[in-house]
Amino acid sequence: FNLQILCPDGNECVKANAKSCGQCIQVGNKCGWCTDADFLKQGEPTSSRCDDVETLEKKGCAKINIENPHGRVKIITNKPVTNRMKDGPKVNPDQITQIAPQKLSVDLRSGEAQSFSLKFKRAEDYPIDLYYLMDLSYSMKDDLENVKNLGTDLMKEMQNITSDFRIGFGSFVEKTVMPYISTTPAKLLNPCTSDLNCTSPFSYKNVLPLTTKGTRFNDLVSKQQISGNLDSPEGGFDAIMQVAVCGDLIGWRNVTRLLIFSTDAGFHFAGDGKLGGIVLPNDGRCHLVNNEYTMSHYYDYPSIAHLVQKLSDNNIQTIFAVTEEFQPVYKELKNLIPKSAVGTLSSDSSNVIKLIIDAYNSLSSEVILENSKLPEDVSIVYTSHCKNGVSETGENGRKCSNISIGDEVTFDVVITAKGCPSKGKSETIKIKMQGFTEEVEVVLNFICECACHNEGIPKSPLCHFGNGTFECGACRCNDGRIGQKCECSTDEVRTEDLDANCRMDNGTEICSNNGDCICGTCECKKRDNPEERYSGKYCQCDNFNCDRSNNKLCGGHGECICRVCHCYANYTGSACDCSLDTSTCLAKNKQICNGRGECKCGVCKCTDPKFQGATCEVCPTCPGVCAEHKDCVECRAFKTGAKAETCMKDCMYFEMVTVNSREELPQPGDEPYITHCKEKDASDCWFYYTYAALNDTKVVHVVTPTECITGPAVIPIVAGVVAGIVLIGLALLLIWKLLMIIHDRREFAKFEKEKLNAKWDTQENPIYKSPINKFQNPSYGRKGVAL
Repeated sequence: FNLQILCPDGNECVKANAKSCGQCIQVGNKCGWCTDADFLKQGEPTSSRCDDVETLEKKGCAKINIENPHGRVKIITNKPVTNRMKDGPKVNPDQITQIAPQKLSVDLRSGEAQSFSLKFKRAEDYPIDLYYLMDLSYSMKDDLENVKNLGTDLMKEMQNITSDFRIGFGSFVEKTVMPYISTTPAKLLNPCTSDLNCTSPFSYKNVLPLTTKGTRFNDLVSKQQISGNLDSPEGGFDAIMQVAVCGDLIGWRNVTRLLIFSTDAGFHFAGDGKLGGIVLPNDGRCHLVNNEYTMSHYYDYPSIAHLVQKLSDNNIQTIFAVTEEFQPVYKELKNLIPKSAVGTLSSDSSNVIKLIIDAYNSLSSEVILENSKLPEDVSIVYTSHCKNGVSETGENGRKCSNISIGDEVTFDVVITAKGCPSKGKSETIKIKMQGFTEEVEVVLNFICECACHNEGIPKSPLCHFGNGTFECGACRCNDGRIGQKCECSTDEVRTEDLDANCRMDNGTEICSNNGDCICGTCECKKRDNPEERYSGKYCQCDNFNCDRSNNKLCGGHGECICRVCHCYANYTGSACDCSLDTSTCLAKNKQICNGRGECKCGVCKCTDPKFQGATCEVCPTCPGVCAEHKDCVECRAFKTGAKAETCMKDCMYFEMVTVNSREELPQPGDEPYITHCKEKDASDCWFYYTYAALNDTKVVHVVTPTECITGPAVIPIVAGVVAGIVLIGLALLLIWKLLMIIHDRREFAKFEKEKLNAKWDTQENPIYKSPINKFQNPSYGRKGVAL
């Protein structure tokens, strides 16, 4: 049974409507099942046993009676990683350990994550198998010459990396059908031009299985001949598939497996075979007969996804050695094939050794975790802890880069399940490093039933004469039986006789319209809100239809039981909105409502309508405490004032204490409810007193000597002010007159001075000019002529 409940809100345990303990614990890791046989209240269904653990305890289920199993991780095999040195003793590849632990058992509870750590250490002198797969179409003629000595040269270079190295060789051309090759008899014998000697076209040949003899590699490769085909893309995918799946014929060991794919052209893939009338998809099986692929004319090219799967299953790391022209194509292919690399091959393959070494170093320095297919509703998350304290999670948590020989890295693995798989209670997954044959076996054991399930009593008399199995405090009914005690068959569920037992007071509503009548017993419906419940023999009660206050059920101060609020301590009322706490009514003077009202439900109700406020402290129409009691204090202390005649009648409501000075009056710091007053008596003298009211006691302290202040002498002050104003005015007039005299004298002296300086006669007009002009003729005896 696979129970997966996703609830965006509310209690998922209640919403699951679980009928058994096993169903309950599959809902989530917070759900528990109460096994107490007497736990259910009247009207509650069996599914009410399933709830979160805290709620079950609040509802009265003892902790010992709550089934709430938890998962765990158990390490079964944990061999330490191998510390192998290159110059040390030879070790069988199967005895080298690079990842630990190797086997674990994980018990998974639905919704509960289980975690463990994996340690990886890259071993020194780890064995390597390298298979060189070469395109032998005509365009690779010059490349073949340079590859003929590859075996011994590559063996020497690889000695710097590992002392256990093997090399193999294979070649490919194309499918042997039209339109990929010419099928004329002459072209089948020699696909090249007549002046060139080429071998017959073929799909794939395993020329040399993996061997430690580099000289044999050179001998066999030197005997190879170029072939030819018609189209540019080659049939390399057929060859890669056979290299991957024909492990025994190729000679792969459980070590690092490298496949070098060398070509100067593109590739055919799934679907291209239709051009040659080939429609059957590639079956991914080995079809080598005498080391030659014999089914190229029968099966289509493999798809990229199919190729990726087989390379990964067989832990083969691919290095594409291609010319510059086809770099973009194979780089895109590299992104689809995990643990692969692309190198640029020179036009004559002269740089192939350096390309292989560089690509190997690049591939081996990166460690990537992968896992087999996960069971249904199981998720896995990785967190890597790499060199230099670098940690990643999510997709990047699967890998670590720049790993050198001897470096150790750690991966945290978290596995979570939702429910139980439909196939069974146990599944096995494999976790491994891409490109490595070592793997970690993880056995997943799903907790699908409670421990009490194994203690169930079949045909228990507690389940109505053996009509069910009594387990985990409840009956699990046999097929065809229902009811909490399996007391009814499914055919009797809706009979009128049983329905009558579900009607309250002979009414017409079955289970108050809030439940279903099962075997004459009401099983109440569940609400969308799991906190709201129906209960009672006839489902007539609920815990959500009580009175509310401030939009809260029972004012937030009580429990709703069968539509009636049961208030907490210090609260009362139908909605528990009436507080019995009087602290909110306490005024600053420490009196309840200032002695002017009653505290009801935590609020002051003022008895005198002229007072208002939270503690009856405000009186908008009152004259004030001092003015209110002034006349009575004056008449009792000094026998004067407006109430002197009626003092004994109107002013005996307080106790009076006389003191001799203001310093003797009570201070507010000692008694904060005291009011200090200062008033005038009938003689315009000041008197001081305090008024204190504590509950029903009122006390007045009064200073008996009054303070009479003598008024100032008004007439002398007024006369002095007037005399001062007059004298100041006269002084100002005298000063002005003096200044005017000085000014006049200065002006007259100035006039006299200017008069003496005048140069004209008093009888001559200084601005008069004569009308006669005189001229002299220079040539006439120098006599003047008057005109």
